[in-house]
Amino acid sequence: MRKQAVIGAAEAGEYVFCRRAWWLRRVQGAIPANETELRAGARLHSRHGGHVRMAAWLHYGGYTLALLAILLAGLWLLPYFL
Repeated sequence: MRKQAVIGAAEAGEYVFCRRAWWLRRVQGAIPANETELRAGARLHSRHGGHVRMAAWLHYGGYTLALLAILLAGLWLLPYFL
């Protein structure tokens, strides 16, 4: 049985953007001339992804704290309605 290669999302995106560039890199093993810029871009995307994850955690943390505040206010006001 033949071993199948796994193609990631970035590689699929590269193929959709330019099939020839994908073929040159994947099949021919060609290395792009702007490898330094590509690595810098990958680092920038990685850093941005970390910021996006942190923003999501803060977003859900804010909702959690708001819900907790509403529940505590309800418990504090409960004796006044009984």
